[in-house]
Amino acid sequence: MEELKEGINAPDFKGINQDEKIIKLSDFKGKKIVLYFYPKDNTSGCTAEACNLSENYNDFLKKGFEVIGVSPDSVKSHKKFIEKHKLPFNLISDEDKKILTAYGVWGEKKMYGRTYMGVIRTTFIIDENGKIEKIIKKVKTKEHSQQIFNELKLN
Repeated sequence: MEELKEGINAPDFKGINQDEKIIKLSDFKGKKIVLYFYPKDNTSGCTAEACNLSENYNDFLKKGFEVIGVSPDSVKSHKKFIEKHKLPFNLISDEDKKILTAYGVWGEKKMYGRTYMGVIRTTFIIDENGKIEKIIKKVKTKEHSQQIFNELKLN
């Protein structure tokens, strides 16, 4: 699969959120999106990232952005994660990894000398027309909102 690049159309997707509602990229036409991919609910890095985005959610809304998280966790897991941390945005369950694959974030990872398949933590900023404006591959989980604002020069 060809690697996604800034300036091209973001792959359309359809997934199920924590409330078992279908969420599609096309639902957000005319809005900017922070689409972030993360490995697993309730793990330290993923919780830090989600809570940081949650703490700054109103700033994202004021700047015209919607925040959407995607991981291979189940709908039930997402619901518990949202309730536990009071997250104000949608989390999409991608158990079949179709969205992860379309965005090129399901791949080989290495940890402690072991190689395995997993989610490559990545954030895509998608503009109002559905084009990829920015791709952030080296995500700073504890300060991700500020990282996004800096990358987009929105300070």
